[in-house]
Amino acid sequence: MTLTYKIFHRILYRMKVTAIIKDNLISEVRKLAKGKNLTESLTIALKEWVALKHIKELNSIVNEHPFEFRSDLSASGIRDLNRKQ
Repeated sequence: MTLTYKIFHRILYRMKVTAIIKDNLISEVRKLAKGKNLTESLTIALKEWVALKHIKELNSIVNEHPFEFRSDLSASGIRDLNRKQ
């Protein structure tokens, strides 16, 4: 038996999930995400949540190790560097 590309793609890139989620939370997700259906709304919400978590992780890293600028940098020096490129 050979797998078609469509079946192979579904196996690799999709997951069917059964979850018990309160109706009021589902309603709020649908309203805020504005997806075409529940699957799209949940996908939008999860992608936004993951992106937010990544931003929070980066913020904590920057907070632990703040950027340090060289004392010899100036706005005019940076402009000159940018103009040379």
